[in-house]
Amino acid sequence: MLFDNIKELCEKKGVSVWKLEKDLGFSNRSISKWNETDPGIRKVQKVADYFGVAIEDLLE
Repeated sequence: MLFDNIKELCEKKGVSVWKLEKDLGFSNRSISKWNETDPGIRKVQKVADYFGVAIEDLLE
């Protein structure tokens, strides 16, 4: 669910997941792996800040 919400925000903003990872200094494909593993709260907060949304919006 988290990855799907991030992917949807990327599409709305015209940003690829790869670019998001690069802009935030994350390793390649790290966000894609969030379908299988739980990221740390700091990384989720960075993504939320990038898009100007609350963490809760990413987790719904």
